[in-house]
Amino acid sequence: MGKYLAKRILFSIFSLLVVVLVVMMLVYSLIDRNVIFQTDDLWNKKSGNDQTYYEYSQWQKYGYLTMTGYSSFLKTKYQALLGDDYVNDANYNADLAAIKSKSNYEKNESIKEFIAEYEGKGYEIKYLERETYKSGRMQGKEKPGYGAYLFAVRENNPFQRLWLYIKGLFTVETVNDVKDTNLTERYIRFEKDPYSGGFAIVGSGTTHKYLLYFDGRFPFIHQNFIHLNLGTSYTKYRGSEITQVITTPQGALDVRTQQYPNMIGTDEYVETAIDFHSLTYNSATREEDRALYPDNYTTSVYHTKGLSMLENSFVIGLAAVIIAYLIGLPLGILMARRKDKLADKIGNLYIIFIMAVPSLAYIFMFAAIGTRVFNLPYKFANAEIIFLAYILPTVSLALRDIGGLMKWMRRYMIDQMNSDYVKFARAEGLSEGEIYRTHISRNALIFIVHGIPGSIIGCLTGAIITERVYAVPGVGNLLTNAINGHDNGIIVACTVFYTSLSILSIILGDLLLAKYDPRISLSDSKGGGR
Repeated sequence: MGKYLAKRILFSIFSLLVVVLVVMMLVYSLIDRNVIFQTDDLWNKKSGNDQTYYEYSQWQKYGYLTMTGYSSFLKTKYQALLGDDYVNDANYNADLAAIKSKSNYEKNESIKEFIAEYEGKGYEIKYLERETYKSGRMQGKEKPGYGAYLFAVRENNPFQRLWLYIKGLFTVETVNDVKDTNLTERYIRFEKDPYSGGFAIVGSGTTHKYLLYFDGRFPFIHQNFIHLNLGTSYTKYRGSEITQVITTPQGALDVRTQQYPNMIGTDEYVETAIDFHSLTYNSATREEDRALYPDNYTTSVYHTKGLSMLENSFVIGLAAVIIAYLIGLPLGILMARRKDKLADKIGNLYIIFIMAVPSLAYIFMFAAIGTRVFNLPYKFANAEIIFLAYILPTVSLALRDIGGLMKWMRRYMIDQMNSDYVKFARAEGLSEGEIYRTHISRNALIFIVHGIPGSIIGCLTGAIITERVYAVPGVGNLLTNAINGHDNGIIVACTVFYTSLSILSIILGDLLLAKYDPRISLSDSKGGGR
């Protein structure tokens, strides 16, 4: 068992890397990179070299290339020499202003250092003169020939891109995350949690204040120690971490009666939607916030109502799976017992219909029946009673699964009915009901058991077509929106998410099958196997 799991896990990791690499090659190499600007309003407002520089900066965010600016190089150089006071240094400001003229390449030592260092690393140096400088203070006036862009770029090949993605997939918070030199106390410790009534692990110097805490929202225990960084969205969810996108509730703000940290222990309460468990460090805390917070952990997100994308997909998928197994398996057994009779013919007619008709066709057909006959809401946004919005996508998703389970259960039952042990059971005087319940059904289920973990875990991935038709705010709909909007970060993240869950479902299916059927062994010992 141990060797099997080790081999499975290693092969699964290799398979995941291959799949992600192929998707990255398709997304980043075979599709024109300029498509990311089709819906970019900022890009449309720029022109000339300002637009060119913006393109390079966006290509870096999306992972097409690695880019380092001359100003960042100078900051690192002078900060190492002078600390945070480097911004007032005359030499620093002189070096920074030197890029206004390309002729300074031969004169300025810092520029020559920058070029030599990055050309030696295989970067290409880019110098772009800024054609115009616009400022709101100048009320729309333009100042020609102001400044320039000096930066180094290097294209990322697919393997570099994959390595950068894998390297940043997991991050761990430490007391050294905050770089503010004014923060003198750094720790991780247990404290009483005023927002849950229990205890929490809190930190100082970490990115988040609350590292482990409890609340009333599933899964009830939450942590910020380890972060799964699937990627960042730069189109629809600009700058948002994709893990947060799929796990954040989609509803309106959830305003609650709460106390700011400095109000704890007093009779003062406010109506606010702030999630105080989400507090992160902010070195530029506003003066008005200092009366409400005891430290610089003042940045937060808000409580929102409803379910997240992940929860919406899982609720619909799990309900569909339960319906499918409760209906599909008994009907498959009934068809096998009534082979070639009316019940079997009706069941086969349904199986042929549901398997032959394209998903879109029967989904729209069922949607028409559900909306006109039962007056059910067609789109999530149009549902006055939110529970009713889940009915059509759930049943539509269950229809095909019911047909598949009916087909396979009937087939496996008929295969078992012709086995020798059934003849022996009849010869021993067992009734037909006992034979079907005790022997045939149990052995037929062996072939169904392997798919149960996949059916349940697959609920987390959502149903792309169903969620698209019914406008379900779920993970499946997220992928189609990402493809249409050329959001490469979400496409790659969904690939990692879907592939990982598929691999996990296969491993769990094997383990469940070995547990259910003692004839199956996952060991490498001789005589193992079925």
